[in-house]
Formats: sequence, C-alpha cells, structure tokens
Amino acid sequence: MSVPHTGTGDRLLGGILSTDFYQLTMAQLYFRAGLADRPARFEHFFRSYPDYGRHQAGYCVAAGMAPFAKWMTDAHPTDADLEALRGHRSSTGQALFGDDFLGWFADLDFSALTLHAVPEGRVVHPNTPITVVEGPLAAAQLLETPLLNRLNFPTLIATKAARVSESALGRPVLEFGMRRAAEAGADAATRAALVGGATSTSNTAAGYTWGVDPSGTHAHSMIQAYLALGEGERAAFQAYADTYPDDCLLLVDTVDTLGSGVPNAIAVFEGLRRRGHRPVGIRLDSGDLAYLAIQAARQLNQAGFDEATIVLSSQLDELTIWQITHQIQEEASHAGLDAQAVINRLVFGVGSRLATSDGSPSLDGVYKLVALKRDGAWQPAIKRSDTPEKVLNPGTKRLWRVTDQQGMATADVLSTADEALLPGAAMALHHHSRADVSRVIRAEEWAGADELLQRVIADGEVVSDGGMEALNDLGVISERRRADVAALGPGVRRLVNPHTYHVSITESLWDLKQELLAKLG
Repeated sequence: MSVPHTGTGDRLLGGILSTDFYQLTMAQLYFRAGLADRPARFEHFFRSYPDYGRHQAGYCVAAGMAPFAKWMTDAHPTDADLEALRGHRSSTGQALFGDDFLGWFADLDFSALTLHAVPEGRVVHPNTPITVVEGPLAAAQLLETPLLNRLNFPTLIATKAARVSESALGRPVLEFGMRRAAEAGADAATRAALVGGATSTSNTAAGYTWGVDPSGTHAHSMIQAYLALGEGERAAFQAYADTYPDDCLLLVDTVDTLGSGVPNAIAVFEGLRRRGHRPVGIRLDSGDLAYLAIQAARQLNQAGFDEATIVLSSQLDELTIWQITHQIQEEASHAGLDAQAVINRLVFGVGSRLATSDGSPSLDGVYKLVALKRDGAWQPAIKRSDTPEKVLNPGTKRLWRVTDQQGMATADVLSTADEALLPGAAMALHHHSRADVSRVIRAEEWAGADELLQRVIADGEVVSDGGMEALNDLGVISERRRADVAALGPGVRRLVNPHTYHVSITESLWDLKQELLAKLG
C-alpha cells in the first residue's frame, strides 16, 4: 500500500487520525458488513503492576481522564483527515477507502458512545476495568488507540508519583522532568505527577494550566557565568538575592558544596536578614545527598537559619529518597542534629526518573471487546489464550472495592452486571484465571463494597457530577488518591516486594467464563 504526499503537514497530528491504521481498516469492514452500529462493550484494563527492577509497585493510580474526556468530546474528522484517507492506495493502486465509507467517516464523532470509568486519582489494580466504553462497534473500535495513548501513560506516571510521595514522608515533591520527558508527553507527565502527589512543577505552562505555581530557581550555568567573568560564586548568589530577595533559594554545589557554596549562601542570607527578608533555602544537586543535607543543616543552624529549606535533586526516585531519609535517621545525631528536624526541612526535586517512569516505561494497558448486542441482549465475548492470565473476563460486569470493618481495602471484585455485593453474608470468590485459587470472605470480615465505575460521558457530553470542571479539579483528584492509598495495607504500599492485593471474581462470573471457554472446545 502507498499514499502520496498530501501536503497536510502537521494538521493531522493529535486529531482523529492519530490512531493505529488497523482501526480504520476494521472500521471500513464493519461499515461494509453492516456492523458499524451494532452496540458493543469494550473494557480498558492493565495486566500487571509496573516493575522497576530493584523495586515494584503494589498498586496503580488512575489518571488522564479529564484531558481524554475533552479530546473525546471534541474529536471529529477534518477535511485534511478525509484528504489523507482518500489519497491512500492499495497495492494495486486502487483507493483503499471507498467514498461510501468516507462519507460515513466524515460524519463521525463519539457522541453515540457512553463511557464509564474509575474516577481519576483512585487506586486501581490489574485485570479490573479502569474504563468501559459502550456504543456503536465501529466508533468504539476507533476510540481504542486514542484512549490507550491518553490513559496508560498518565496512569503510569501518577503511580510513580504516588510512590515517590509516599517515600518522601510527607515532604513536598517537585516534578522537574520536562527536559528528559518525551516532547509533548512532558505536559501529560506533569499533570499525572500532580495527580500522584507532586506539589509543584518546573513545567511553567503546565503548572499555570492546572492551577499550580511553577517552581525553580537557577542553574549551575548562572554561577558559571559569574565565574567566567571573574566575579565568583558569592557575586552570583548576591545578584540572585538582589533580584529575588523574598524568594531566594540558592544552588550551592557548583564549586565546593560545604567549603564554598553553603558558606557563601549563608553570607548572602545574612545580608537579606539584615534588610528584613527571609531567605528560602538551598538546593543540593550532586554528591552524597544525605550526608550533605546533614552538614548543610548544621551550618545553616549555626548561622541561625534553622528553618531554611534544603531541596535535594539528582536522579531521585522513591527508592533513593527512602535511602536518603533512612541515612539521615541513622547519621544526623552524629552531627548533633535531630534527624526528624532535618527531614522536616527537606524538599525533593524529582525529574527524569519520574517523568519517564524509569525502569518501567510503559503500562501494559489493553482495550478488549467483552460483549456485543444481538437481538437486543448483550452476548458475552471471550478470547482464549495459551497464557491463562490473558483469558478475558467476559460480558457486562460491575467492579467493587470490598472494605473491612476499619475501612481498609481488602479486595477488588468483578461481578456480573446483575449482581450486587451486599454486606452481611459470606462471599465466595475465585482468582480470575486459576481454578485452584479461591477463597471465602466471611460475613464478619467485610463491612461494605464500593462500586468503582461511574458514568463520565454520554451523548457527547461530560455527565459526571460537576461536569468538566469537577472532572479536572486536581485538588479533589489528589485527595481521592490520598484517601485510597491510605486505605491500602502497609504491605501493599511497601516499596520493595509489595504484598499482592486481592483481585477476584464472583462465582457467577467464574461460571460464565468456564461455560464460554467450554463452548470454544
């Protein structure tokens, strides 16, 4: 197949043709076969938690829904899209896409689709639907790639940010990853990091867009410029303090952190204090950060700057932050300092390892057909696999989070659409793929079940409570994440080798799955 140069340039990028090509070839097939409008149900889920090599996630955080919802409700084919498809030729030189299909495609939007989702910011687990799409088969199929592209990556980054935030022991986390992120993906990474627990970002446009004041001070190059002019580190610090007397945070590791940087910063801070200003603090960007933080804190304390912030950066992630805080807890007393007081003045700037989800750069999120309507009734769809974990949970379903008497999450459970999980009775559950793994939750072991999937989009509009504004409220989303993470057991939240959270299906769903597999032979 070949397509001539159409001269459309970048007018196609980000639009409805930003999709995998086979979505379009399938859409034309459905159109020609009279199946385009047949109601279908697709589910988006991921199969495994991120594994970073030295450490692993025990949960994920759903993210990306508000930007995706805006794209979905606005998307429609443009003249440039139609021109590109009309010019595409088959291997014999014939038009690959017929005028009949292109006429149908020209009128396409996603307003006939209904979308349900686990609310953004909530904790999610493998093999449970994060997003559910119902509506005409061809339109639902065409939504697959844009949905996966816009939800998998944010969920991956929000998960990383939640783990980083957890390891920071309540101290602020600043997202610094724009320079290492994947072009426009930096903006998605910033928003997802804010969902996951970052308190600010160096990404100026993204910060302003999502209601967060961006943060940052200066680079080593500013100090180098003054050094090259023969004026020195102290002069560079003084120039910065004169320009930003109430926002003075100085990077102190360009020359000699403890022998030059911190002493020069203190001298400048003393000048600010005499003029009635309160310096913010210092940043350390290299070396043994735990040791340097302790020694810098000691010098600052001796000069009377006990409350000066110490920002740490340089290839940080959740594991290195955990190591830094534990080293401070072990060594601070040797310098005559209280370890908790040192930790309480820290801020963590996390860049490339957050914005790229270093060690686990993709989430294995998939979008699968689980049901199709025939004669007005939903018919469950299933796919066999030689890998049992990849056999679908078929049909229309509901997703529940089961909690115990203390409000802690104990299991996520998939049920058939006509089942409701009501407390007060024992509940028999199955592993979704292993016949030899089942369990019974006794009545006294659970107190409630929260249904997770909520309607977000219908008839081309956001219909969830509060509309698009509420859907994109990062304050509400972050609080949702905080509550869900707090409801996880400490073993599930563990940074290394976390406990496996229970994901189960009901007996009715297990029986349906086995029945359909038996019919396949």
